[in-house]
Amino acid sequence: QVQLAESGGDLVEVGGSLRLSCEVSGYRTSSYCMGWFRQVPGQERKGVATIDNEGSTTYEDSVKGRFTIAQDNTKDILYLQMDSLKAEETAKYSCAYGANWFLGCGLSPSEYTYWGQGTQVTVSS
Repeated sequence: QVQLAESGGDLVEVGGSLRLSCEVSGYRTSSYCMGWFRQVPGQERKGVATIDNEGSTTYEDSVKGRFTIAQDNTKDILYLQMDSLKAEETAKYSCAYGANWFLGCGLSPSEYTYWGQGTQVTVSS
């Protein structure tokens, strides 16, 4: 069982920056995928960025060059640095954990088993 707890969500102006954190605890395998996802009420949850146990990353096209996913050295904290934020990126952001089947860590929520409660990011225009 893996537990995830996000923090760092806030109200920020368009063009601003924010860093989200996700504390990871519980039993984890040596091979895994972790990711950040976001969801707007009434819409499907969508992948933003993922990272595997070796540090390989994947980004959704619209955030490339602006968002950075990373882990701390202990791999107990997952980060999402978000720069140049846009109003349409207002959403609840959640972190997730899943198995690494060595095909790359995808952006589909269905590939992930454990989820945090989420943290709200609001970008004001």
